Order: sequence, then C-alpha cells, then structure tokens
Amino acid sequence: MLKPGDTAPFFDLPCAVGGRAGRLRLSQIDTEMVVLLFYPHDFSFICPTEVVGFHNAREAFAAEHTSIVAASVDDAATHLRWARELGGISYPLLADEGGALARAYGVFDEREGLAMRATFILDSKRTIVYCVASPVNVGRSVSETLRVACALRSGRMCPADWEPGGQFGPAGHKD
Repeated sequence: MLKPGDTAPFFDLPCAVGGRAGRLRLSQIDTEMVVLLFYPHDFSFICPTEVVGFHNAREAFAAEHTSIVAASVDDAATHLRWARELGGISYPLLADEGGALARAYGVFDEREGLAMRATFILDSKRTIVYCVASPVNVGRSVSETLRVACALRSGRMCPADWEPGGQFGPAGHKD
C-alpha cells in the first residue's frame, strides 16, 4: 500500500458522474485536496452506506476545497445503475475494471479480485498525505475522513480527537 509522501498514481478512467457515463483524469481535478475512496463493489451491503455517506457530506468536503472520487472494479454502466438506485451520487465513481488503479495504490486483493476498502487523501501536488485501509466487513467513517481533511488543511499540529474550532492540544489552546 502506498503511504504518505508517495506520489499519487495518475488515472484516466471511465466513470459515472451526474447520471451519465464519462471519463475522469486525476489532472482534471482542480481542488486543493482529493479524497480517493476504494471500495470492493457496487450492489453490496456496506459500500452503499459509505458512498451515500460521502455524498451527503459533499458540501462539507467542498468547503474544505476537497473533491471526492470513488473507485471499484465495476464498469461505468453498473455504477450508473447503482447510483440511480441510491438516489444519485454527486461525485465520480471510477470504473477500475481489472483493478489496475487499485494495484497501483497497493490495495487490490488478488485472491478476491476486488479493491480493498481504502482511503487516500491527496494534496494539491497530488502527493498522498493520508491513507487508511480497513477490512471489507468494516465501513469507514465519513466524519473522520472530513476531520482529517480539515486537520491537513489547517497546517497545524492536530492531536488525537482534534476538531475544528475545539480544544487545541493538551495546553488547552483554542484552534
């Protein structure tokens, strides 16, 4: 798995976005940061809770100048059907058929033929600044991903459980 400090692998993949099929290149994303979510596959039990959760938090991520992009091994047509079933998804679902992008990030499960459940945050230079992976049966936390994006953008030392506007550090300094 790639780690903070590594250059994010480039992508140019088919995707579903805004109810249509298209293509997305990493170089097209102009926000300060990018949250790249890998998930096993569409029409599963846990994945929709995450995909919808990030969709519901889109405005909070946008306020942090952060785009959301998700990727699985499903094709763009499957992503479109699934996004419609979920009521619409506001960010691109990349079609990483064959798992080349997941392999490039080191999160492809060869035995299962699926991407692991992994999150990467990329900075403006498209360097990885944060990454985490979890077992397939454990969904990731949207609020924790947003908290980390806020902390990274703050440029400050952010201790455990730091929250924007909350207590800052053991000395009790305010953020």
